[in-house]
Amino acid sequence: MAAQLLRLDAENFRSLRDVSIPLGDLTVLVGPNGVGKSNVLKVFSFLADIIRTDLQPALESRGGFDEVAFWGGEKPPTSLKIGLTATWTTNSTVNAPDNYELTIRRRAFPGERGQSRRYILFRQEKFVFKRTRGRGRRITVSGEQATVTDTQNDRRTGESNIGISKLSSGLSTLPRLARTEGGAEVTSVARRLSSLRVFDVDVDAARRPSRAHYGANNQLAPDARNLADFLFELSQDGDVWDRLLADARSVLPQLRAIEFAMSGGSADEITVILQEKGLRRPTPLADASYGTVRLLGLLALLYDPHPAALTCVEEIDHGLHPQALELLVERLREASRRSQFLVATHSPALADRLRPEELIICERDAEGASVIPALTRDIMRAARDAGLIDAPEGTNQSYTDFVTDLSRLAPE
Repeated sequence: MAAQLLRLDAENFRSLRDVSIPLGDLTVLVGPNGVGKSNVLKVFSFLADIIRTDLQPALESRGGFDEVAFWGGEKPPTSLKIGLTATWTTNSTVNAPDNYELTIRRRAFPGERGQSRRYILFRQEKFVFKRTRGRGRRITVSGEQATVTDTQNDRRTGESNIGISKLSSGLSTLPRLARTEGGAEVTSVARRLSSLRVFDVDVDAARRPSRAHYGANNQLAPDARNLADFLFELSQDGDVWDRLLADARSVLPQLRAIEFAMSGGSADEITVILQEKGLRRPTPLADASYGTVRLLGLLALLYDPHPAALTCVEEIDHGLHPQALELLVERLREASRRSQFLVATHSPALADRLRPEELIICERDAEGASVIPALTRDIMRAARDAGLIDAPEGTNQSYTDFVTDLSRLAPE
């Protein structure tokens, strides 16, 4: 995959006080509940909302700066920062990547007598793009001005200024720049971030019939509420459908077939019907088990022919039988050739099936800050060589014991 997000840096975003997380085609965050795995995924939701609605609405929808900023420590932080390193634009490489950095600062001002203090927010942004051989472009956003600077061999060759609203984000407004001013590069970054998907199956919503779109090239909803319609679309491709159905049967041995029922009205609706061995009547998806619905939702995601640039999945193993994990890892690796995957899990059984370069161990310190990664990739490779990763299938090793064993490999 040529275009790729290489690293996420975050300071004072929820529990992420200071983390730098390397990202590959498939990155799996593993750790117990409450260590900050979901907050890593929420960084990307926040950035996507900034593009869709702008910075101030994205903050307000989350309760404002105080709700988004780090809660731990003795004093509340006065700033939060998010940084991305990627190879998203045409001339970028791993050695000369694109960089984006957003800083939000909060400054206190004394209130009138008898009134509480007032706070004002400031934002700063920085885009750095590789253009052609020996040339680069930097866009900085501060106050009500965006400055575009072209450089060659570390020498400034041109500069222009553009007006911007005080709390607007360059991600949401600068794609309107002309190509010669960096509009193409910013658009490329914004398009990829806006297309990202944080996926978490809402089983109750996914069980229900969904409106038929009949080849409208629709995406699977982030909560899989349109699962019936999306599965129907996938069933139109015989090869894809045969493979998906074979996967479902490998985990659900009682499953014979997946069929669809149409109901008319103001808009056609599609219902998923399961044909199961030993039953006299079919099973509507509304009556299927929690794990069955989640499995079908995940398989639909992994077979999506038009995936997002980055797909994040919450607690991917939740509700699934351990026998599904081997298949899940295989399909994740296949899907990650088309879309980057960032996955959260608390299952050592899933972690045991991963390669060291796919695994990020997450912990939390005494002040409530996430420690991510808690162990380096070198230690993870040593764990593989020591036989601590790729343990026998069905291991009952607890997460605590798993991390303890890995920690013994850390240098003194």
